[in-house]
Amino acid sequence: MIGQSEIGLRRPFRERSFGLARKLGRVNWLFVLCLCLLAGVGYAALYSAAGGSSSPYALSQLTRFCTGLALMLCIAMVDIRILEKFSWPAWVLGVVLLVAVLKFGHVGLGARRWMTVGGVEIQPSELMKLFLVMALGSYFKRATPEQTGSLLFVAPAIAATLLPMVLILKEPNLGTAVITGAVGATVMLGAGVRWWWFALVAVVIGVCAPVIYDHLHAYQKARIDIFLNPGSDPLGAGYNIIQSKIALGSGGFFGQGFLHGTQNQLNFLPEKQTDFVFTIIAEEFGFFGSVAVLGLLMAIVALAYYTALSCDHVYGRLVALGIATNFFLYCFVNLSMVMGLIPVGGVPLPLISYGGSALTAVMLGFGVLMSIHVHRDVEFAEREDF
Repeated sequence: MIGQSEIGLRRPFRERSFGLARKLGRVNWLFVLCLCLLAGVGYAALYSAAGGSSSPYALSQLTRFCTGLALMLCIAMVDIRILEKFSWPAWVLGVVLLVAVLKFGHVGLGARRWMTVGGVEIQPSELMKLFLVMALGSYFKRATPEQTGSLLFVAPAIAATLLPMVLILKEPNLGTAVITGAVGATVMLGAGVRWWWFALVAVVIGVCAPVIYDHLHAYQKARIDIFLNPGSDPLGAGYNIIQSKIALGSGGFFGQGFLHGTQNQLNFLPEKQTDFVFTIIAEEFGFFGSVAVLGLLMAIVALAYYTALSCDHVYGRLVALGIATNFFLYCFVNLSMVMGLIPVGGVPLPLISYGGSALTAVMLGFGVLMSIHVHRDVEFAEREDF
């Protein structure tokens, strides 16, 4: 139970002697290196997706990553106790943005998920996951076992998770809503909330699955039907997943070679630069290249969880746990989707798929994660007047 472990034996953080140079020295540079390597893989995949050109995908994505990397390092230098003070205001901002996108957002692919703020296109649901994790971490940072065992005490945290889930479902965006709920549940479990409460909810959802299915949008029902029987509409709703499996298998062990993937270069797979970008890697670099990328993704996940385990304060442990789980679920859902293990949904592969909103949200989250790592042995004041 992450929320109730004792403070470690490290010497407490000393602000006056802890300058910028020392903070930079405490950054997990192995983590940064893994991010850069993964972004390099993304550049190569997007370069290939454009037929051997850096535009319109690869160069734009690289620019966004470099900006996000600089932003991540800047956030890492900010004391985590300062960031904690903005946890609930950030959650409120996230809810406001989710309401705003339902009113003023523009429609894409049948959903209203994006809006333009100050000339920049954002997807509030991606930011909301980070804001939710920070808010829940702040709520449970001093919770006792008696409190986490009380439904009355946990109810506000459940409500703080359900409200954004409902707003995200209204976009509609089922995949992101499910991940948001899973991330919130993970933080609550880490804080010591009873696991069987969540098991009971899962059972109820399972029993109500037929009713839930009847209330899904037509395209969501089609995705589930095609998942169960991809061959029922091979030229329509099942086209993407069939072509994805062909691309995955055609790479063999060693791949067809960079820029020589037939499914990719002949444009058999729509949206290959976003949801199905992993198929480009599998087709052109084969099984061994795919395993190398999977290893890189898992290294990032492992290092993120290590930050949670090595942190001395409860807030940092819970927030790092949520950020690590969010990244893991990004990877798990996208890779399972392109392999046909789960229904197709609009979940990108972090740092590889083309798209600014998801990349920005991931790098912001990693900035908070790195701040936790840099300030892993700070002591939170007993009162809120720090």
